[in-house]
Amino acid sequence: MSRRLLIAALVLAALALLPRAHVPAVSAAPAAQQDRTTTLDDQVELAVTVYNSAIALVRDVRNLQLARGTSDLHFMDIAATVNPASVHFRSLTEPSRVSVLEQNYEYDLLEPEKLLHKYVGRDVVLVRMRQADGSTREEEVKARLLSYNNAPVWQIGNEIVTGMHADHIRFPELPASLYSRPTLIWTLDNGGATRHRVEASYLAGKLSWNADYVLTVARDDKSADVDGWVTLTNGSGTSFRNAKLQLVAGELNRVRQVLGKMAADELRREAVPASAPMTQESFSDYHLYTLGRKTTINNSETKQVSMLGGTAVPVQKRYVVDGQDFYYRNARHPGAPIKDVVQVYYQFKNEERSGLGMPMPAGVVRVYQADSGGGVQFVGEDRIDHTPKDETLNLKIGNAFDVVCERNQIDFEKIAGTTYEVEYEITLRNHKATPITVEVNEPIGGTWRMLRSSHEWTKTAAWAARFSVPVAADGASVLKYRVRVTY
Repeated sequence: MSRRLLIAALVLAALALLPRAHVPAVSAAPAAQQDRTTTLDDQVELAVTVYNSAIALVRDVRNLQLARGTSDLHFMDIAATVNPASVHFRSLTEPSRVSVLEQNYEYDLLEPEKLLHKYVGRDVVLVRMRQADGSTREEEVKARLLSYNNAPVWQIGNEIVTGMHADHIRFPELPASLYSRPTLIWTLDNGGATRHRVEASYLAGKLSWNADYVLTVARDDKSADVDGWVTLTNGSGTSFRNAKLQLVAGELNRVRQVLGKMAADELRREAVPASAPMTQESFSDYHLYTLGRKTTINNSETKQVSMLGGTAVPVQKRYVVDGQDFYYRNARHPGAPIKDVVQVYYQFKNEERSGLGMPMPAGVVRVYQADSGGGVQFVGEDRIDHTPKDETLNLKIGNAFDVVCERNQIDFEKIAGTTYEVEYEITLRNHKATPITVEVNEPIGGTWRMLRSSHEWTKTAAWAARFSVPVAADGASVLKYRVRVTY
C-alpha cells in the first residue's frame, strides 16, 4: 500500500471513532395540492324550489374529500342558467373550518368551434379518408393552425394552406380553459378534516311551472270531479334527479322584489316529510307547495305531477246576460231589439268539505262533460287567478247555443229637468229540453229608483241591478222593468 493511501485510511478510521453529530433530515417540499372534481356521483341530496317567475332555487348536497390547506374544487353538473352572484357554498360537516377564498363560474363550454379557436398557434393532426383498391384508409397530415377567422389557415411543412378539407381533426389534449359542462370552481381553505358533506345553493333561470286543472262535470250539471296538475318545464341545461320538489305561488312582480329574502328563508328551512300528492303551507305572502315524494326533472322536459283532487264537488251551472251601455237603441235597425249573448258559467267553491280546500295557484281550468254515449267531451276552458281556500270560482265555458236574449227600450219619458223614466223589455227564449234560470245584469246610470219589475231583482252596485228570470224548457220569459233616473 502506498504511503498516500495509508494516510487516508488512518484518517477515515480516526473519524469513525469520533462521536457522531446529529444532522437533521431535510424534509421534502410539500406536494402541490391536487384539484378536486365533484360530479353527480357524489350527490346525496337535492332540493329544487321553483317560483312562477321562471327561476328556481337549487340546493345541492354532496359527500367528498377535501385536501387540507388551499386547493381548488371543481363543482360540476350544475344548471347552465346559474346566476353566479347567487351562489352560496358551505361545509355542513365543519362550517367554521372551511372557507371560500375565491369563486369562478366557467361557462366556456367545449364545442368544435371553440376548440379550434383555442388551438390557434398549435399543432394538430388532420385526418382524411382515402379510397384505394376498394378499401378505405386514413391519411394523417400534421399541421399548425395559424388562424381561424371564418375558416382555418394551416401551415403544413413550409407551405400556407387554406380550404383544405379534413374528415376529422385530432387534438393532442383538451385546453384547460374549456369545460365539457358548466362548472363552478372554488378556491378553498380547509383547516379541518378531509371528509366533508358540502352544500351548494344557487338561483337558476329557465325553470318554470304553472297549474292546470281538469273539471269533469256530471251529466246532470250538479257535481264534478276536480283534478289539479303542476306542469313543470326545465330548460336549465341540466337534469335534477331524485330531487325534493317545492313550488312557490305568488304574483310575479312581488316574487322578483323579495326573491332574495325568500331564497335565504328557503335555505334555512328544514325538510319536512309530506304525504302525496302535494301539501301546501303559507310562506310569507305566498304559498309553498311540496311534493310528497322525490322526483326527477330531466333537462328539456315538461313534467306533470298531481297537485290536488276532489270528487263529487257540488257545481252550479249559470246562464248570465250582461247588459252594455250601447243597448239603449238599435242605431242600424230602429225599432228592432238588440241581441245579447247568454254566457255559460260553472260555479263551485274551493272548500274542504267538497274534497278541495287547498289554495289553488293561477292556471287554466279545462272543462269536460259526459255525453249520452258515456264518452267525455271538451266543453270549454277558463283561466283562474290565485284562489285561496273557501273562495268561489266562476268558470266561463262559452256562450249558450240554445238560449236567446233580445232587449228593447220600450219607453223614455222626461219627468223634470234632469229626471227621466225609462222602461226596458228583455225577452229570453230557451230551446233546451230542461228549464233554466238566467241572471240578467243591467247597468243603470245616475241616481235611480226601481219603479216596477216583473221579476225579482237585487241592487248589486251603485249603478247596477241583477234580475233572476226562470225560463221553462222550450219556453220563453219576458223581463220588464221601469226605473226613474236623475242625472
